[in-house]
Amino acid sequence: MTIAVFILYLLMMLGIGAYFSRKANSLNAYYLGDRGMNKWVVAMSAQASDMSGWMLMGLPGAIYLSGFSEAWIGIGLVIGTYFNWKIVGRRLRKYSHFCGDSITLPDFLSNRFRDKKGIIRVIASFFILAFFLFYTVSGFVASAKLFGTIFGLDYTTGLIIGALVVVSYTFMGGFFAVCWTDFVQATMMLLAVLVIPTIICVQGGGFAATMDAVNAQNPYLMNLFTNASTGKSIGFISLISSLAWGLGYFGMPHILVRFMSIKNAEEIKHSRRIAMTWVIICLGAVVMIGLLGRYYISANGITLDDPERIFMVLCQALCHPAVAAILMAAILAAIMSTADSQLLVSASAFSNDMYKHLFRKNASNKELMWVSRIVVAVIAIIAVLVALQGAPSADGVKQGKSFLDVVMSLVSFAWGGFGATFGPLVLLALFWKRTTLPAAISGMLVGGITTFVWKFYLSGLSGEIFQIYELVPGFLFSFATIVIVSLLTKAPSKEIQDEFDAVEHTRLSDMNLQQKV
Repeated sequence: MTIAVFILYLLMMLGIGAYFSRKANSLNAYYLGDRGMNKWVVAMSAQASDMSGWMLMGLPGAIYLSGFSEAWIGIGLVIGTYFNWKIVGRRLRKYSHFCGDSITLPDFLSNRFRDKKGIIRVIASFFILAFFLFYTVSGFVASAKLFGTIFGLDYTTGLIIGALVVVSYTFMGGFFAVCWTDFVQATMMLLAVLVIPTIICVQGGGFAATMDAVNAQNPYLMNLFTNASTGKSIGFISLISSLAWGLGYFGMPHILVRFMSIKNAEEIKHSRRIAMTWVIICLGAVVMIGLLGRYYISANGITLDDPERIFMVLCQALCHPAVAAILMAAILAAIMSTADSQLLVSASAFSNDMYKHLFRKNASNKELMWVSRIVVAVIAIIAVLVALQGAPSADGVKQGKSFLDVVMSLVSFAWGGFGATFGPLVLLALFWKRTTLPAAISGMLVGGITTFVWKFYLSGLSGEIFQIYELVPGFLFSFATIVIVSLLTKAPSKEIQDEFDAVEHTRLSDMNLQQKV
């Protein structure tokens, strides 16, 4: 039954990809859905692509270990989600269309700053490819864990199966397929995260009685300011690091592209309400899964060797096999909904923003679409090879957990990298007309390089300040660099500044007549 459910689900995703392959007949359609996506699909696909396997594996695993003290990440994400939709969404939709009908983030930045040499386009594409590689690896690692828990498959086999399915429908249908599969997957994720905590509470005699039992097991589990595993208060640096996850949203290419794809900029407000409802319910339920899961596992003497498998173990322990299979398909949905978006954005960054401008300036749309499809496959292969570094040894024994072995770590690094590299630049490009091209290039470099250096070199130094999430120093240094360099360099041309002012006052229906490159 479990196998049948998963096969049916995978066939449904492939069917969506095949259906929309007929519509992916132009670059705008393949990368951006012809800017015709409706508010529901934009909202749900944005959030599904945002959360990934991290939501059903990384976060509940962290809550399982440390209790409510890890919920600050969720709080930061809710705040960041709201302000990204509120501040960035509408302005980016209008500006990207007005500014040469830009179809990718590097495309928008290049057009926004009139970068005729294509420097900012190439640098932005490089960072997108680099950070999305880590992000995609996290999805494939999660799929390997999922198939290993459900079907008893070895790590490598599970990894390859997950990669093949994601690549197949992304390869065929492009942005249409990605968004519509994400819509279905977001619905599955919402239903799944509500079922498990509900069952535990019903079996525990109600919500109040269950929470009393949790508190009796460990009073620190429900304390926002104390780590349940150590009993120590969380420090200021730890609190800031958790809340700082919200800053990452301003620089997420796979989320920002959803804003660019919506049919009408005025529908952003409605999409925001849908997205916020989804994210608050889902994150709240996931926090409860980690919290109640620790209570349930302990009370029933269940052995859990990997906290990131808590949702899967609970599904198997609490539900009929058929129901458990459906619920665990939501994990695959979470993984695929993010991996497909990452692959598509990476492919567009290479084909549209590097291949076309560096190697084949006269490349046809058909050629670029095939290059994109090839890049999807190549990136997936590289991600699989990297993810294999987290595979168990031949005797099945792992020597501790490496950076490449933990979903939370991989997502954290990629998230921080995007937030630091693009977040400050997106905000300033949209809302400060004094921002200059040299400043934009400098800010991206500072943010991206800071993320790598802080993560792999400075975080190992003594001193609490070096333990802060790399997104924080990366974002601050990038923001400061853009402001300082902008003030020290020549102001943008009158054409750029006039365009900046005109965006807010131009109706979307008039933009086709007033586009400038």
